[in-house]
Amino acid sequence: MIRLAMAGAAGRMGKIILQLASQDPAFKIVGATEQRGHALLGQDLGPILGGDPIGVKVQLDTEAALKNADVMIDFSHFAALPENLAAAVRTHTAYVIGTTGIPEVTLKKIRNASRKIPIVQSPNMSVGVNLLFKLAAVAGKVLDESYDLEIMEIHHRMKKDAPSGTALKLLEILAAARGRDIRKDVVYGRRGEAGVREKGKIGVLALRGGDIVGEHTVSFLGDGERVELVHKASSREAFARGAILAAKFLAKKEQGLYHMQHVLGMV
Repeated sequence: MIRLAMAGAAGRMGKIILQLASQDPAFKIVGATEQRGHALLGQDLGPILGGDPIGVKVQLDTEAALKNADVMIDFSHFAALPENLAAAVRTHTAYVIGTTGIPEVTLKKIRNASRKIPIVQSPNMSVGVNLLFKLAAVAGKVLDESYDLEIMEIHHRMKKDAPSGTALKLLEILAAARGRDIRKDVVYGRRGEAGVREKGKIGVLALRGGDIVGEHTVSFLGDGERVELVHKASSREAFARGAILAAKFLAKKEQGLYHMQHVLGMV
């Protein structure tokens, strides 16, 4: 039995993950947190998920929520990560991080913490997106710079960070495959008199609107042909199921930093 705590328990992803975990006999939900001032602090988690009380209240104190937990899953805002990470280290709780937009200073803290606890940190937990990462790496090496390379992502109007963490991971993978420098060889959108497209540049475009869960397209644009790799998420359950797999994976680990391709056996 894996004892699970959820950071950001009342958010869209938190609720979906907890609903899936409550239906999975491998899990027992033992903790839940939310941000300061949240209307559901102090309330039993069961009715929030549409069921009967389960004796687990939504708390502000992460360390208290982790007191009896084996694994914490976190899809909260990246600003909450340092505090949650410190609490996980103090309680020696395995940590699944699905948060995006994480600044480099926090990524460094995650790397340091992984020497003490096991962590899965990935910008996208979906099985399909992680297959996309793998395919993009292969295509980026096979299709040379005679194929112009563009990355486009579309998300709902409420998403705050751009480009998405998934798009940035694709950029990292493709820049490495092409031997390109992300600091110099990337064009984020275009405007005005952009001029002729420079060979070797990688274009990245972010669109926002509606209730789109997430779409990512990698386009290799050659003379006479175009190759596209596309992933479209129609439900947040795809990300939630990946997070559940990651929690099961970490339950058997002592320490280390992993990503979803480790979880899925792709590396």
